[in-house]
Amino acid sequence: MSQRTLKTIVERWPLAEAFTISRGSRSEAVIVVATVSDGQFEGRGECVPYARYGETIEGVVADIEAQSGTLRENAPRSILQDIMPAGAARNAIDCALWDLEAKANGTSAAARAELAPLSPVTTAYTISLAPAEIMARKAAEQGAAYPLLKLKLGGEGDAQRLRAVRAAAPHARLIVDANEAWNVGELSALLVVAAETGVELIEQPLPASEDEALKQITRTVPLCADESCHGIRDLDRIASCYDAINIKLDKTGGLTAALELAREARNRNLAIMTGCMVATSLAMAPALLIAQMSDWVDLDGPLLLARDRTPGLCYSGATIAPPEPELWG
Repeated sequence: MSQRTLKTIVERWPLAEAFTISRGSRSEAVIVVATVSDGQFEGRGECVPYARYGETIEGVVADIEAQSGTLRENAPRSILQDIMPAGAARNAIDCALWDLEAKANGTSAAARAELAPLSPVTTAYTISLAPAEIMARKAAEQGAAYPLLKLKLGGEGDAQRLRAVRAAAPHARLIVDANEAWNVGELSALLVVAAETGVELIEQPLPASEDEALKQITRTVPLCADESCHGIRDLDRIASCYDAINIKLDKTGGLTAALELAREARNRNLAIMTGCMVATSLAMAPALLIAQMSDWVDLDGPLLLARDRTPGLCYSGATIAPPEPELWG
């Protein structure tokens, strides 16, 4: 068996327009791609280092490259779960190994995960945080093409944002993401407005450190853990606070752990959202395996870029077709 080699590259992809959440705004997606080769086939995985979790581009690149010796020894993919913590670096290597295994064995990643052939899914389209009138205008513009809209919220003014968006897009399905920006004092009132405006799901309303407060409120709209849930170890702690979890491969540390988390969440009757960072189709493709067992899919990262990689996923409005093997898996 040929020894495997590992290489990394940092890529910068401009966004179509500034993307704003409660923590700030950005105009480009900075990603790290890991490529693992066995001398005949190559597998690729893409990740997005996230400062919220203490990650940097330089740190993630170093963490990936530190595994060169392990990969040269042709260690099984499962060893990553023992020698690397969950996070972006492990995600890039794990997804690259899934891709390499699929190509080297001539079987799809879905088949190797014991899933049925992938079906198209419908993604949400994200409207970034802005004044109410701007978010309403964007909702009206996008509502026809994207039946499920995800609104980034930020605390002050969110009631007005919700009402303005609902008035502008009366038939759209809505989910919202506060990115930890709400506080306990305003939570109940905002839940009332969310119910009034037909919101289906609210992601991470409070800081992850304040999850316990969610046990004391009446959840008139289902709540989804994002920053509060990275892996199976978090489920016992959050199960009484949330109704759903957002599974992102950069949080779980790859597809291997994400599949385990999704199956355990289902066992516990938790609903699932498949989420993403703003990134290219290479990051979305492995997440489509999780999307097959999800209640909501939010894999619109490439739609927010000025351009996507080639080849990329095929988006027809909100519908995402399964990836071609040339891209991933």
